[in-house]
Formats: sequence, structure tokens, C-alpha cells
Amino acid sequence: MIPSMNASALVLPDYQGGSIVNLMGSIVRALGAEETIYPPLRTLPPECLAGRTVILLVIDGLGHDWLLAHRPGGPLARHVRDRITSVFPSTTATAIATFLTGTAPQQHGITGWFMYFQELGGVLAVLPYETRSAGLPPSVPAQQLLAPCSVFDRLTAHSHLIAPSRIVHSQFNTAYRGKACPHAFRDLGELLRSLTELSRAGHERRYLYGYWPELDRLAHEHGIESRETLDHLAELDTAFGAFLNGIAGTGTTVIVTGDHGFIDTRADQTIDVALHPELACTLAAPLCGEGRAAYCYVPQDRRRQFINYVSAHLEEHMELKESGALIGADYFGLGSPHPRLRERVGDFTLIPKGRAVIRHFLPGESRYVHIGVHGGMSAQEMYVPLIFAPA
Repeated sequence: MIPSMNASALVLPDYQGGSIVNLMGSIVRALGAEETIYPPLRTLPPECLAGRTVILLVIDGLGHDWLLAHRPGGPLARHVRDRITSVFPSTTATAIATFLTGTAPQQHGITGWFMYFQELGGVLAVLPYETRSAGLPPSVPAQQLLAPCSVFDRLTAHSHLIAPSRIVHSQFNTAYRGKACPHAFRDLGELLRSLTELSRAGHERRYLYGYWPELDRLAHEHGIESRETLDHLAELDTAFGAFLNGIAGTGTTVIVTGDHGFIDTRADQTIDVALHPELACTLAAPLCGEGRAAYCYVPQDRRRQFINYVSAHLEEHMELKESGALIGADYFGLGSPHPRLRERVGDFTLIPKGRAVIRHFLPGESRYVHIGVHGGMSAQEMYVPLIFAPA
């Protein structure tokens, strides 16, 4: 028997009206798209988005409670309308795919940083779009492998995607941007200037999607509670206030949110699969997904051994669930699943308890250490702010 999850310790995505996919439901309805299976956000009905331009700015790693704890009186916090959930897993690849498709992981099928693609017979790091074993681009272009359905192609508004210059033309972004016009920036000031200029240009209705990654980088490297990360939050907050002043009177609606939040962890809270060879020998592939939501590929004849080992040695740190049960319980979304979702989440999923993380490094792979982590189902990781600021 697989140990059951302690549901009270988990925050489930609220796909019925309180998640980032419902935020996208409000946006696409307001901007002329057809109905979707996901209702609009309860606290942001589409009629609230009347106006010439809608801006969605995604700040990677911006958690709701963390923002209010550290900048309670700042411009960002003053415009918080609600706290909403991310998707599962609460991680960049999965959540950004939701912003770029308007659907949950159940439909878009992007399930974490590392994904096993049966059609390739290997594991990819999906955002940089490279093989895990060699760090090289796969032979199949992302447009073909990911088969994306871009949210921009469903809108009647003129759409623009504004992203860092190093990734704006990445395979991932190119696959998902559809008819949106791409714009590159080098720093925060350039991002906000681009948003300002685009909101003022012309008279047709526009949808501007902007993405800022620096908070996430600093939180991974230094920790979400570090001085470096908190200083950057102050910089973001000040810049956001100036940005709102600069677009006043343009009829622009500004929405800011995060893709996930963060928790800090320590090296002694990391479970290294290399130190558990009996566990490793039960696996047919490296752990995929995230360190806070790990998909396990286990052959039928080793499943009893796998379950027994987790129960005996990892139960204090890990919740174990059959991945198919997570799909059935709507962890990944509502409605019909992506045709390859089942194979992309493995046979079992390990969800660490508390601040634990599980890592499975390949031979020769850089053994990176992240202080700030995400991907799990704690309140800190799952809740992001809904910041609403009509200009």
C-alpha cells in the first residue's frame, strides 16, 4: 500500500476559478477568444479588462505571502487584489506554458524542467530545449515536439511578447509565441520602457506579455530571504511605481503575477539518489520533473521493491503517489488530458515534505546547489499575487 498524502499540508491548484489558468481565462475572454473549459478568475471577471491595452507582466518567483511580508506598503502590494494558485508542479516551465497557451498542464503537457519524451527515448531540459545527457538540441524542432497551441493566436488584440534578449528567440518561446510580435530587452529599465512605448503606440487594442526572470535567478542562487533577493524586490517595487506613473491616462490595464513562489532549503535537506543505490536500481530512467515534484519511471517487476524502499527509508521526507492518481484527482488540470501526459509524469510521483528536495544527478552532470527552490505544494510555492492596476 502506498502511503497516503497528508492533504492538509498541501495547497492544490484551484482550477475552478482561483489559479493562473483562470487569470488567462479572464484575459482571453476579454480579448476576443472563444470560451475555454477554465472559468474566468473569480476576482477578475473579463469585464474588468475593458480598455485599449492589457499588460500581463510575469515576475518569475514572485510569491504572494513573501511580497506582502517584505514590501507591505509598496506599489506592488498596494495593488494586490487577491492571492491565486500556480499550477502543478509550481515551476517555471509548466506555469509559463500556461501563460503562453491559456491552458493548464492537463492540456499543454509541459510537466517540469526535466521531461521524458517517449517519442525521443530520452530526457530533455524543456526550457533551454536540450538533451539532459549531452546538453545538445534534439533533432526534432520544438514546434513539432511540443505541438503548442499559442494563446496569442486566439486573441483579436494585437499581441506582443517581451522577453530577455537571451531567450526571446529560444526554441521554447518561438514555438509558443504564435502571431505575437517578439521584443527583446537587456535590463529591467528596457523592459518597462518597451511596455510603456507599446502601450502608447497607436489606437488599436493590444495585449502585451512581459517576462522578468531575475528574481528567480537570485532566489535560486542566494535564497528567497537573502539580502540580494530582497534588494532586488525593492528595485522592482520602485520601478513598478514609476512605470505606473509613466503610463497614467493611457487606458492600460496592468496585471502582475508570478509563476510560483519559493522556499529556502539547506544542503542537509537534499536527498541525493546517488546515496540510495537500492532506490536507483529500481528506476528505468532518471527522476524527471522537479526536485520538489519528481516523476519516477519504475518497471512493473521492480515496483514492489521501489514502494518498499521509499516507505522504509524516505517516508519521513517524501509523499509517494501514483502519477495516474494525480491526473485523476485534477492536480494537472480539468478536462481531457494531453495525449502524452500519462507518459510524461511517470509511474509514481515523489512530493517532498517540509523543505526537502530530491536530486538525481547523471554521471558528469554539474552538481548544482539551489538555496531557493520551488515546484512543490507548500503555500509559499503555490500562492502568487494577483496585482491589478488600471492606468
